[in-house]
Amino acid sequence: MNVPKFIQIHTLHSYPGTLLNRDDAGLAKRLPFGGVERLRISSQCLKRHWRMADDDHALGLIDPAIGTSTRSRRTWKVLIRDPLVAEGLDPQTVDTILAAMQALFYGQSKKAKAARGKEAEINLERGELVVLGRPEIDYLTSEARRVAGVAGGDDKAIQDELKPLKANFHALRAGAGIDAAMFGRFVSGDRDARVDAAVHVAHAFTVDEQASEPDYFTAVDDLQAEEQGSGAGHLNTADLTSGVYYGYVVVDVPLLVSNLEGCRRAEWLDADRTLAAKTVESLLHLIAKVTPGAKKGSTAPYDYASLVLVEAGNEQPRTLANAFISPVRGCPLDARAADAISGHIQIIDKMYESSARRWLSTRHDVTAGQAAAVGFGQLAREVAAAIAGDG
Repeated sequence: MNVPKFIQIHTLHSYPGTLLNRDDAGLAKRLPFGGVERLRISSQCLKRHWRMADDDHALGLIDPAIGTSTRSRRTWKVLIRDPLVAEGLDPQTVDTILAAMQALFYGQSKKAKAARGKEAEINLERGELVVLGRPEIDYLTSEARRVAGVAGGDDKAIQDELKPLKANFHALRAGAGIDAAMFGRFVSGDRDARVDAAVHVAHAFTVDEQASEPDYFTAVDDLQAEEQGSGAGHLNTADLTSGVYYGYVVVDVPLLVSNLEGCRRAEWLDADRTLAAKTVESLLHLIAKVTPGAKKGSTAPYDYASLVLVEAGNEQPRTLANAFISPVRGCPLDARAADAISGHIQIIDKMYESSARRWLSTRHDVTAGQAAAVGFGQLAREVAAAIAGDG
């Protein structure tokens, strides 16, 4: 088959007695859909846990030379400024150079421009989270060291030395890291430094009406005095929920190849797609096996997907969420949800037809629109081969 432009990943996970994603009031996040309230796991929560997973398929292991990004307001100070000062460079000179670099990439306020060159304490911590990959951090550190050697603390000389910096910075291959190539990066000042998200993640939600219970709990004081009675040292309540969640992720393959290889999107078929294929294979494992979860210590919220359906094709993706617009009822609930996906995809195919290639790995007795029934490992390998052009 032709190399697919889009990979669609549909999953079902079942979690009993958990609190996977809380709102500002400490309650489970919810979502109205189909006339009833569902439990929800936000896409931000899902991506955070996939980014931070530390297993055999961790994003940082896909290509250790590229690694993943660091998201922090303190990146410039902690990962660039402090190491340079530790090398013996003059702190004031380093601060001046890094402040000029920040102005180059993020822009500069009128107040900051007026203060430039004057004696004033420079604060390198940003007001917003900054996303920088390891290759970018290494490049900026190297350039700051070079400029310090050539220009010292002279403001005009620093500006002259930094002029070609942006062009070289943008030429870094996958400089923002594997995760930024997948999930994107926003930069307020320099539009060219922005990275559009190639992996689109929907909020996961329960296929049935939300089910929760306020869990009253206590903590016993082991050393409580006898005259204090037998009461607990602490008592509280927490939202405890259960449900079968539908998850949906789309990979824009041309954009992922472009982000990783530094080529134009239109040139994605001529680029090396090996890294993109490896990235999607790891992503499939993370989606299926990594559980997001608050209160892990008291709920052990771990499950592998009971169903993974992957579609590869060139048409605009479409979710299968409407398979659950009427809440699924009956037992076993996860099997009923798998039946709903199977039935819904048949209806969609009957209406629109489909040229997509499909793989299905599930413990339920269902089919899904001529999908090849395979084990999960084979599914992940064959999807990666399709992206690389080997399958």
